[in-house]
Amino acid sequence: MNYNHPNKNSSTVAIRLMCAIVFLSFSFVWLYCFQADVLAAAQHVLSKGLTTYKPFVGAVLITLVLQALELIVYALTRLRKRSHALNYLPSMLGLAVITDINSNFDGHFTLGSWWWILPLFIGLWLLLVFLARALQSIEPDAEPKGLFSRAMWINMLTMALLIIIVVAFSNSNAVFHYRMRAESRLLSGDFNGALQTGAKSLESDADLQMIRMYALSRTGELGERLFAYPVSGHSEAMLPVEGKSEFVMYPNDSLYKFLGARPKGEMTTARYLELMQRRDSTVNRPVADYQLCGLLIDKRIDDFVCLLRRYYSEGDTLDVDRLPKHYREAMTLYNHLRSKPVVVYHNSVMDEDWKNLQELEAQYPDLTERKGRVEEHYRGTYWYYYEYE
Repeated sequence: MNYNHPNKNSSTVAIRLMCAIVFLSFSFVWLYCFQADVLAAAQHVLSKGLTTYKPFVGAVLITLVLQALELIVYALTRLRKRSHALNYLPSMLGLAVITDINSNFDGHFTLGSWWWILPLFIGLWLLLVFLARALQSIEPDAEPKGLFSRAMWINMLTMALLIIIVVAFSNSNAVFHYRMRAESRLLSGDFNGALQTGAKSLESDADLQMIRMYALSRTGELGERLFAYPVSGHSEAMLPVEGKSEFVMYPNDSLYKFLGARPKGEMTTARYLELMQRRDSTVNRPVADYQLCGLLIDKRIDDFVCLLRRYYSEGDTLDVDRLPKHYREAMTLYNHLRSKPVVVYHNSVMDEDWKNLQELEAQYPDLTERKGRVEEHYRGTYWYYYEYE
């Protein structure tokens, strides 16, 4: 037996154990907490919807497979001491490849830029392994052992660098993550959960806007809360009819069934909504709100007023008590912009808020400063969207 270095084996075990703990912890948290919805979308698309990704099971299985890969690499390289963490580079690269999912993927697996990045990293890694093995044979063993040794912290810094590489190359598109998480909530029927996803972020796109409008419609709040979220694009993107927006996981048929029927042939979003409204003798309230909100998005306020009379009137009188928040804001705006409004509308609370807005704007001649001040108090209103978006 060799008694020359009694702490040598224990030091090696400590380094291996700490590296394993760091990798297992990071991999599981990264997959389960940050990439679960994106991986669910990828599996849904690649399997044509035949299989469902289970976040916890998936995170555990992927992590264990990648850890097994490290054990194989270690058996081949025998890197110990200061360079042991290099054994995790292939596993970390695998983790990066798995989570580097293109935001516009179309159901076909592709390596993307990895076809040249992967060989480059592997080549550099092989060079580092060669140098590390050469240095390992002459590396002294008479240094402090344990958690505070130089070798331990070199390995921890190497693991930190590998983690940075994974984070840098993985999909970090916030809006795409919001979309996939919101669609996952839609699939489970959690419409409020879909609306809470990314609710505090100012980032959005046409697809996320479509998801939110659908969720708001399902909760009956489309005319009440639409402009509480960032609104981008035009009314054509409210539905996937014209291809300006799309779901990744959620079936289009579920949305169309909610509104009335699936569109037949090519048509515009406005035409589809009008046809759905004509199908019934009574007002299709979800469709009506889509039509009205589409006009507000496009800032066609005169057309909005005409259509509002059609859907929210009792006889010849506008039913002001049923108007959602954004419709009240739009009517107040309309009555202050038009000298001869078709519909006269007054609401004491709205009129007072409008007056306060005008006074606030008058205090700041500079457009940039004025926009910032108005945003502090009026973001989330139709007035702010109409004037500044």
